[in-house]
Order: sequence, then C-alpha cells, then structure tokens
Amino acid sequence: MDLDSSSPLAQDKALTVLGLESSCDETAAAIVRLETDGRASVLAEKVRGQNEAHAPYGGVVPEIAARAHAEVIDGLVKDVLDESGLTLAELDGIAATAGPGLIGGLMAALMTAKGLALGSGKPLLAVNHLEGHALSPRLSAPLAFPYLLLLVSGGHTQLVTVEGVGRYHRLGSTLDDAAGEAFDKTAKVMGLGFPGGPALEKMAAAGNPDRFELPTPLGHRPGFDFSFAGLKTAARQIWERLENPTDADKADLAAGMQRQIARALANRASNAMKYFMETYPDIHEYAFVVAGGVAANRTVRTALEAVAETQGFRLIAPPMKWCTDNAAMIALAGAERLRLGQTDELSAPARARWPLDARSAKLEPAIGSGRKGPKA
Repeated sequence: MDLDSSSPLAQDKALTVLGLESSCDETAAAIVRLETDGRASVLAEKVRGQNEAHAPYGGVVPEIAARAHAEVIDGLVKDVLDESGLTLAELDGIAATAGPGLIGGLMAALMTAKGLALGSGKPLLAVNHLEGHALSPRLSAPLAFPYLLLLVSGGHTQLVTVEGVGRYHRLGSTLDDAAGEAFDKTAKVMGLGFPGGPALEKMAAAGNPDRFELPTPLGHRPGFDFSFAGLKTAARQIWERLENPTDADKADLAAGMQRQIARALANRASNAMKYFMETYPDIHEYAFVVAGGVAANRTVRTALEAVAETQGFRLIAPPMKWCTDNAAMIALAGAERLRLGQTDELSAPARARWPLDARSAKLEPAIGSGRKGPKA
C-alpha cells in the first residue's frame, strides 16, 4: 500500500498515528501527532513493564514476554485512545514494531496493529524498531538531517549516519556483544538483580573504577566498530577470583566495568565524528544523537558529552522515557513514513532480524549472517 508523496494526506495536514511496541519485555502504546512543519507531540502513551515476571530468571524469557504482551496490549490501546479523546476513525495510520526483536513478542504488536488497520480501514506502518530509536530525538524538537547517531542498547551498538527517513548508513557495529548486553550479563554474574544495567549503575555509584585492571575494548584500533565480549569476560574472571566478595568489591568492579564501556563508546564516537565532518563539511551545526536504553546511563552520557564538546558537536539525547523501548518513537517513525507515502500491506512479516542499513549488513556483516538474514 503506497500513497503518492504529493497527496493531500501525505503533505497538507497534521498526521495522527497510533504506535505499538512489543519487541522485548515492555509493552507500549502511544498516539503521536506530526505537524506539517515537523513538530511532534505525544497525545497519550502507556508502557507496561515485565521486570517482576523475568526477575527470577535473571533475564528476559521469550515465552513469558510474548504471553505478557498478548495479555495487556489491547488494554493499552484502549487506554491511549481514551486519554487522547480520539477514536480509531480519527487516526491517520496504525504503526507497530515489526522487528528486530523476539519474534513472539513482535507478533503481539504487529498482529494487533493489523487487526486495527483492517477494521478501521487505516494504513498499516510496519516499523523497524531501530528506526524508531534513530528518529526518537525528533519527538522533542525538529532535527535537521543529516546527523550522526550512536544507537546503544541491550541488543544493539552501532554508529550510523542518518541522512533522512529510511536513509541510513552504518559506519560501525559491535563485533560480538552489545554494550547493554555486557552491562546486563556482568550484573547477572555479580548477582545484582534484574534489570541488570540499572542495577550495575546503582552499585557503581559507590565504587572505585581504578581498583581492577580491565581492558579498553579496541582501544588502539582505528575505525568505528565495537567489541565488549572480552571486557565482559575479564570482569567475570576477576569476579570469580574474589573470595567472599563484599559490597565494596561489587561496587569497585561495577564502576570499573561501567567506565571502560563509557570510554569505548566515546573513543569510537570520536572517530565517527571526525569522519562525519569530513563527509559533510558544509553543515552549519553538527548533531550527535545518542539513543537506546544505555543512553540513560549517566557515566556513559557524561563521557559522550565530553567527546562531543571536544569535536564541536551538539549532543542530543531523547528524554529518559524515550531512550528505552517505547511506542511514541514507533508512532513517530510511522507518521514520518506516512508523510512520505510509505505504508505496508497487511502481509508485512515480523522479523527477528532487520538491520537498519540492510545494504551494509548484507555486504559487510559485522557478526555474520544466517538463515534469518544478517545478524548486524
């Protein structure tokens, strides 16, 4: 289903879109209005977490997540419609995360969106979750293209140039674990609780980051790629050598781990900024966007703010509530695509893997490829 980009719907009116998100362990619904001048406003949003359900396992259990999404998503749709005072008939489109993510979870939002689109006669917008993160700073204020993006979360760590809606070029990606995964798995090894990233950050606040010797991932290697598996392994080995570890031991190791991840992210971001300025020499103001759940970590954000200032970039990060998984960014991405006349058929599939820059992922996969497509 494609709209002509010159049609009145695409160009001459504000667009109001319902967005649904269920790619991992948070179920969310939101309604966003995109004005003709690019300003966006969130009319209503709801998020339902699953921390209590997954805490006994120390991580997200896909089957539990999928069942929990299915149980609450209809209610969240009703809640945001009631809060906004709108009906389905007054919406312009229905957007849902179609990937990447846990396939059972993705089906909850996508199938719900398909049913709503079919019943209401509204266009369906099957959104890439990573595109939601990439465009999320535009929820707060208009942001001109192009800009440099660091997408850093539990499942993804990559540097991307954002040239426009649907136009992304991957500069570098993780060669193994994502930064958020390194946070979470280290927290699990140390028994800090779930979710691991915030628990590790809280523990690190009282720690001495200089106590333990930890490697700086790819510290002397040029380029834009990341690697956190070695750092994660080093932290685990230090932990296993400690006899009867105390809270001070936990705090010191957490602080050291957090600092090294922040340093690695800042190092690669600095390289990318230099490349971006060479590629786009005539931009009046350079913008560096940080999105994804790890962007909520204060130490990481401070390190990135420092390198952005050094390189002459303005650091832009969405408000904390839009750094983690949310439906407002999905609704916005859907509205941006609807503005361009890009909609999807009801046959649109859920995708466990869906690279933001499919061409780079196919030609230069960072981790390799499998039957389901490029991993990163």
